[in-house]
Amino acid sequence: MTGSGREGVVLSLVNNKGGVGKTTTAVNLSASLASDGGRVLLVDLDGQGSASRSLGLDREDLYPGVAEAMLEGLSLREAVKGSYIPGLDVLAGSMNLVSTDVFLADVEGREFVLRSALEPALEDYDFIVMDCPTSLGLLTVNALTSSHYIILPVTPDYLGFEGLLNLMEAVDMTREGVGKAAGLLGIVLTLADYRVRVTKDIGEMIRSRFGRLVFNTEIRVNVKLKEAPSHGRSIFDYDGGSRGADDYRRLSAEVQNRIRQDRI
Repeated sequence: MTGSGREGVVLSLVNNKGGVGKTTTAVNLSASLASDGGRVLLVDLDGQGSASRSLGLDREDLYPGVAEAMLEGLSLREAVKGSYIPGLDVLAGSMNLVSTDVFLADVEGREFVLRSALEPALEDYDFIVMDCPTSLGLLTVNALTSSHYIILPVTPDYLGFEGLLNLMEAVDMTREGVGKAAGLLGIVLTLADYRVRVTKDIGEMIRSRFGRLVFNTEIRVNVKLKEAPSHGRSIFDYDGGSRGADDYRRLSAEVQNRIRQDRI
């Protein structure tokens, strides 16, 4: 909300299990929010820099990034990179994040280092979207204390369902432990493959268990979503007519609507 004096909305995409479409969701949700006219900052908290690379950043562009902003006190103005998408900036992840948990362990206020680093940017962006690492260590704790809302991407299969139960318990414990209650905006079903019979059964089980917490939009399996990152493009620029693009447009609209309803 540039120039409005109102702080932007901070969202964290969280799952401690890999391969659930978390990074894909962070990238394409950010791209969709920007295409709707928002000023968006994508914060890549993954040491592999996958979200950053998915938007076409070269390896040398990953430095400096979020690690330097958190650990060295580098200003966001120096660390943030513009992307090829108008309105979408990136605070890149890199291998320098790998040692973050160890470095932060003895730091006073270690749970709030990221929040302090991001604070100067809160009025510069409408949305800050964080792609969390696949762990619930100090880096993810920092994301949770910085966020207004959490989105949980989950695959509609047996292990995804079991992992969701454990994940929600772990996230609740983490939020309670640091005394910061970021709201759960919703659970999004990802990699939904209805050629597999169990997808429908588990999807219905998740919806029955969690009700309105589950987004209506599901992200269906789509080969274009797998191909887009290797071209350094969002799904909208790689194949805007694909069902993957359609799914993420609908998810973005639903995310924005939930935030508006919550903030009335």
